[in-house]
Amino acid sequence: MNKIMKKILVSVAGLVVIILGIIFLSFVAVPREYVAIQKQEAVLPKAMIPQVEIAGKTIKVEIADTDAKRELGLSGHKVLSDDEGMIFIFDKMSKYAFWMKDMLYPLDLVWINSDMKVVYIKKNAQPDSYPEVFGGDDNAQYVLEVNTGFSDKNNLKIGDTVKISL
Repeated sequence: MNKIMKKILVSVAGLVVIILGIIFLSFVAVPREYVAIQKQEAVLPKAMIPQVEIAGKTIKVEIADTDAKRELGLSGHKVLSDDEGMIFIFDKMSKYAFWMKDMLYPLDLVWINSDMKVVYIKKNAQPDSYPEVFGGDDNAQYVLEVNTGFSDKNNLKIGDTVKISL
């Protein structure tokens, strides 16, 4: 009876360790950028990953389509790779102002109207510019945030056509 009891206790202890390990791993902090972009790639077929085609380049984008997501934006986010960005989607055309609150690196910001044309570009918006706000005189429905230098490197200009695939 003693040997059987020991085997049962060892088995139960092993199961408890496994269960606690699974619980611990489920609570381990996962970097925001992994959850936002890389997880999309792992779950979605490549053709379904949200992307923006602009200046001959394809940018994988996180989508900011609610007030909470738009307010947070890329604040506190790791540096983007050259093919990553964030697209802010608004319900209607209007003049939208952006700031660099809590940003860790500079960005190029691109305002796009409902005709999918670039209407304003703010190049090299610096994190220390807050509380300054940026935005053009024309109405827009989308704003794309990409790494600083993207606009110059890809010769992006007002009037360029943009394709958004969500």
